[in-house]
Amino acid sequence: MKVTFYQPVHPRLKEYIEGYYFVEKDDDQPVRYCTFPDNYFIISACKDVSIIQDKGWVEISRSPSKNMMMDFVFRCSVPTEIFYHQSVDEVTVYFKPLGIYHFFNAETSNDLPQEILRSDYKDIINATLKESDRQIQIEILENYWLSKFRQRDLRLAYLILDDFETELSIEEIAAKNKITRQYLNKVSQRYLAKPASEFRKIQRFRKVLVSNKKSINLTALSYENLFYDQSHLNKNFKELTKISPGKFFDHVDTEQNNIWLFI
Repeated sequence: MKVTFYQPVHPRLKEYIEGYYFVEKDDDQPVRYCTFPDNYFIISACKDVSIIQDKGWVEISRSPSKNMMMDFVFRCSVPTEIFYHQSVDEVTVYFKPLGIYHFFNAETSNDLPQEILRSDYKDIINATLKESDRQIQIEILENYWLSKFRQRDLRLAYLILDDFETELSIEEIAAKNKITRQYLNKVSQRYLAKPASEFRKIQRFRKVLVSNKKSINLTALSYENLFYDQSHLNKNFKELTKISPGKFFDHVDTEQNNIWLFI
């Protein structure tokens, strides 16, 4: 199974979309891997497949019937094992936090799946997967997102999102923005699909994956990413990956756009 990740070409899309990847039918070898919690809003679309899933598990196989299956991942907080029985045709888009609201009319994260299903996105994916030229596929996708773009006023949500990257506590972030902690959590749940503390924990974990390329050891990595100490980092990692940071970095290539552990 061949997977290729692309970052948006158009500068406006780069602000809101992290990237997208294509899965291609190049062989019939089964593939199994684990993917880990993140704060992206993800839309996957697979052609002519059957899907079985539960919390922490997704199984995908080819289907003799023609269909287009769509999956929405907005609350990824546990490691998830993905098993492809064979390679399939798939397009997956990763939106940055808050980015997806500039392309769909949903007012909350709970509204997004139905809003996307009501849109013409499925038609665009069908057109994309029928095209064999990758450059044209990318143009179809990017033209679609540009046609859907509209600037939304999400100032408070963006201010809170920026503050999540600082050393401020949740209480201090609420006070800085002149709101209660309860209202801050309401905003986080509404737009980011997670409570503030959970979103922040996953965000720190993801920053560690990037910082690991530069840090000389786990202690330095802990302090650079606002953990109290290495024990705090270890606890966070085991909660989100089920393995220690040392074992994780030994087996996962963090240089890749898709942070996957192949089994």
